[in-house]
Amino acid sequence: MEVSAVSLTAVLLAAGASPSPTSGSPSDSTSGSTAPAVPTLRDAQENATNAASWVQQNLSTWLAMALQIVLIVVIAVALRALVLRAITKLIARMNRSVQAVDQTALGGLLVNTERRRQRSEAIGSVLRSMASFLILGTAALMVLSTFKINLAPLLASAGVAGVAIGFGARNLVTDFLSGVFMILEDQYGVGDTIDAGVATGEVVEVGLRVTKLRGDNGEIWYVRNGEVKRIGNLSQGWATASVDVTVRPSENLDRVKATIAEAGEQMSKEEPWSERLWGPVEVLGLDSVLIDSMVIRLTARTMPGTSVGVERELRWRVKRALDAAGVRIVGGTPTPADEEETPDPSASVAPPSTFSDASSPQSLSASPIPTQPQGKK
Repeated sequence: MEVSAVSLTAVLLAAGASPSPTSGSPSDSTSGSTAPAVPTLRDAQENATNAASWVQQNLSTWLAMALQIVLIVVIAVALRALVLRAITKLIARMNRSVQAVDQTALGGLLVNTERRRQRSEAIGSVLRSMASFLILGTAALMVLSTFKINLAPLLASAGVAGVAIGFGARNLVTDFLSGVFMILEDQYGVGDTIDAGVATGEVVEVGLRVTKLRGDNGEIWYVRNGEVKRIGNLSQGWATASVDVTVRPSENLDRVKATIAEAGEQMSKEEPWSERLWGPVEVLGLDSVLIDSMVIRLTARTMPGTSVGVERELRWRVKRALDAAGVRIVGGTPTPADEEETPDPSASVAPPSTFSDASSPQSLSASPIPTQPQGKK
């Protein structure tokens, strides 16, 4: 018994506790009322047991949450990588198809390689950003929901912030969305000549917010995509060259038509007009007939962006052909050589004389002075 009492006392002293006081000691009774209670070994064992049981009870929940979070992150990263890889392959396939068409005979005329490349890169950038935002945003929300966080206030705050940002930067959002749809719909691209309403020129760069145009005088126009209400693309498909020839109404129409058709056929066989003309020069017929002239219209389908040059060359050749055939073109103020000289019917009639009227002052002043009789004074 003495050995067991000594060992218990040693254990309590090692745990930082003092031996329990006896009831017969008056000094101990007075000090026990003011000193705090010292935990015993049993209390420490109970606390350790409770902590171990709490950890054991929640360990499975923690492991399940960690596994769920890791699974969400892995799936999100893998899905994002697969989607980005698919987008990259799609863009590469688009570029290969453009290069294949560019190697054909008419590839350089129908396809602008740089235009298609920039368009495909812009589409790929937009698709990558959208895919990353959707996948990673969804994964973040799922991770927050795993921690039992109420997402309703967060989503409500994000919605309010989005509305405020939308009102404050509505022009920026409008420009961005307009640029995305312009690129996806392929309304225009680099190298195209467009009429955007606010400016006209050749497209230098197509962005999601601003489109750069180079005008005829070399100036650069920065056009916001949201301000473009209509677009006239002068470089897609084909263009039309129209020329009006005005001749005198006395000319032989069959002769004039044959002369113009011969000039157009000769032009279509010569370089570089044989590449710029995508169809024969057609004489449509009389556009208008007036008293002193008649207008003959001819058209030709041309390569996009070359209609003005074709019209100038066509006028030059038609004028030379008609001059060689003796057909005069009417235009501007007629010269005296173009008008037929007709005799003036009033040239053979003498102008009226003032002396024909006896009462005129000229006749009275020219009449002789009458003589008076000699008998009268």
